[in-house]
Amino acid sequence: MDYDTLLTREEGGIGTITLNRPEVMNALNKQMRAELTYALKDIGGRVRVLVLTGAGRAFCSGQDLGDGGNAAQIDLERTLREEYEPMLHAIYDAPVPVIAAVNGTAAGAGANLALAADVVIAAQSASFIQAFTRIGLIPDAGGTWFLPRQVGFARAMGTMLFADRISAEQAAGWGMIWEAVGDAEFEAAWHARARTLAEGPTVAYRNIRHALRKSLSNPLDAQLALEAKLQSEAGKTRDFQEGVMAFLEKRPASFEGR
Repeated sequence: MDYDTLLTREEGGIGTITLNRPEVMNALNKQMRAELTYALKDIGGRVRVLVLTGAGRAFCSGQDLGDGGNAAQIDLERTLREEYEPMLHAIYDAPVPVIAAVNGTAAGAGANLALAADVVIAAQSASFIQAFTRIGLIPDAGGTWFLPRQVGFARAMGTMLFADRISAEQAAGWGMIWEAVGDAEFEAAWHARARTLAEGPTVAYRNIRHALRKSLSNPLDAQLALEAKLQSEAGKTRDFQEGVMAFLEKRPASFEGR
């Protein structure tokens, strides 16, 4: 499929989706939301890891307030339920790990788009801003769900009330993201992380994602039962057999993703 707001690439089991409206800092308009939702589902079915990044100096500046005319007349509930929710679910429910490679500013819904990913790697010059109160709104696009789970209640509350700019280094220190890397090393760093996942035990990765998410609400006994079930699934894969043989033969494992 040809996209007007995205650039896509598939190579070596890595699917890269680049938000490509640099003239407006990759702000999310209706077309981009629809294209991104489709691309995540389409490409995610063919690769072993997805990477979401941005073109130009920003990752994503959030909702395009100039999209569709008068911003005050936008049906916000309909837009969130019908356009944002499917897009966020396409990230969160992807069949493979998703990396957000945050190359620059991630603001408003753009910040929460990144936080929906499994792993966030940010350039040192990048930043995260829950900018909603600056225009009289509350955080949306999953922000009130993702952020307190990542940084705790107090930091999430302060970040949302004050709409402060959080640097990549501060975000990494808080546990909001996985790591912040120097701008010069940024692209090589996320490529290396993506390659690791693309060459790894895909079923195990899928089950790790599922188990960790359920742990947020499961009591201990339910979580132990889930671990046993998911471990049984992983134990029936070729990758488990290959991992054991590689360990015994003292060589690197060559995983197939099945």
